[in-house]
Amino acid sequence: MPVSLLGAAEIRRLAADLDVTPTKKLGQNFVVDANTVRKIVQAARVTASDRVVEIGPGLGSLTLAILETGASVVAVEIDHRLAEQLPATAAAHDVPADRLTVIDADALRVDALPGEPSVLVANLPYNVSVPVLLHFLETFPYLQRGVVMVQAEVGERLAAPPGSKVYGAPSVKAAWYGSWRLAGTVSRQVFWPVPNVDSVLVGFDRDAEPRGTEEHRRRTFQIVDAAFQQRRKMLRQALSGVLGGTAAQAAEALEAAGVDPTLRGEQLTVEDYARIAAL
Repeated sequence: MPVSLLGAAEIRRLAADLDVTPTKKLGQNFVVDANTVRKIVQAARVTASDRVVEIGPGLGSLTLAILETGASVVAVEIDHRLAEQLPATAAAHDVPADRLTVIDADALRVDALPGEPSVLVANLPYNVSVPVLLHFLETFPYLQRGVVMVQAEVGERLAAPPGSKVYGAPSVKAAWYGSWRLAGTVSRQVFWPVPNVDSVLVGFDRDAEPRGTEEHRRRTFQIVDAAFQQRRKMLRQALSGVLGGTAAQAAEALEAAGVDPTLRGEQLTVEDYARIAAL
């Protein structure tokens, strides 16, 4: 039998049975609209041959939409009650037992995934969305693409180009791994409870080749952090602490990397930062 999806009434019943009151701390705004979860899966280009890691499956509405394609899922859930319930919900919706693996853990502490999934799908709360994404991209190089639903502010920052108003350290760090794009908007009305912020889908495709070694990445991120901690200052001042100790020494290093020392951090691409870090 084909996999069936959760409806709004069943989601509320499951929450009541589990004594789950959606909490802002865990970002528990559950999606109750079938068209929306299918839209996310379509944006992620999930096919039957894919192995997908889903972060924060909650009650399973998006999980079932992924499984509906024929793909297999590794679900990482921090709420013990939800993690324990998810296999039973999947079985009740005609999911074969071997297609779903649940990891009951904090996503920020996960350092191994069974089966090396190549696609990431998630509905992430504001306070952990960027740290979780960067942790997974750093830790699991076999993740090749994905789509995450996040608050609009976070999604726009992740996909922002250099020089734009919302371009920041997360934009550069995300770009280290590949290209990012806004992949759609999500109505507030598809969530229960209805949030007071807008959400978007943001997608990524990992670069075919790594941009650099782990040591190079760490150095690049150190320079990015320094640049954006003092984003209104010229780079020769903002980076003096990590490029020699004085503005003059920083300017010399920046010129050696082909970067104008009078620019500001928000004007540089990830390639610029990587060149500076390679000195």
